[in-house]
Amino acid sequence: MRRTIPARLGRPGLVVVLGAGLAGCGMPDPVTEQGESVRTLWNPTIVAAIAVGAFVWALALWSVVRYRKRNETLPTQVAEHIPIEIVYTVVPILIVAGLFVVGAATTTKVEEKAEDPDVVVDVEGFQWSWQFTYIEEDVLVSGDGSGTDGPELVLPVGQTTRLNLISDDVAHSFWVPEFLTKRDLIPGIDNEIDVTPTETGTYRGRCAEYCGLDHWRMYFSVRIVTAEEFEAWVAENAGGDPVSAEADAPEEGEGSG
Repeated sequence: MRRTIPARLGRPGLVVVLGAGLAGCGMPDPVTEQGESVRTLWNPTIVAAIAVGAFVWALALWSVVRYRKRNETLPTQVAEHIPIEIVYTVVPILIVAGLFVVGAATTTKVEEKAEDPDVVVDVEGFQWSWQFTYIEEDVLVSGDGSGTDGPELVLPVGQTTRLNLISDDVAHSFWVPEFLTKRDLIPGIDNEIDVTPTETGTYRGRCAEYCGLDHWRMYFSVRIVTAEEFEAWVAENAGGDPVSAEADAPEEGEGSG
């Protein structure tokens, strides 16, 4: 009885193949509406990529096993096979076109800016910390670069916050893994993103652009609170001295409600 390719590979071989295919596919659970849009695009894309990769590997393995050299007789030589050539030309084009359409639609949705955001924060990155200025609330939160935890950015859940990204020294990058997006801060370039948190909790952010020897110290934390807690925090800190205490950052990848 002729054995199938999975049978020839055996269970250990299948584990290796599946492990290699699934490695790196995970991502944090999004905590913003924009991040949820990114995940909606990511999941079917990764499934399609795994399916295509598995199909190609299966064909390659089948070809190696089926047509391995048994004797000196050459296999049947075929100059062309028009139906197969049409399939392997048209199918990739359709896949790429589909990914382009859904990718463009998701990008437009993530990039969409609210006409009147609920909160506006100037986010300034500098060597080696961050400063958050709440424009209308008159609150200033600034890291002093003395520690490694960084300052704390407080955002209200369910409300859209406009983050104006500013840098006057070198390029930095604002990144909170649970937001599933990051954006560069480039001197002389106006950059901004809208985020609408969907869950309360505390999350760790960092600079994702190498910006110098102490780049590794450029952490900050994001605390997402209820609207009532945000108003109380603003009332406590508005018009006063800059909030400079550096927050105790949560553990890597950990959110706490």
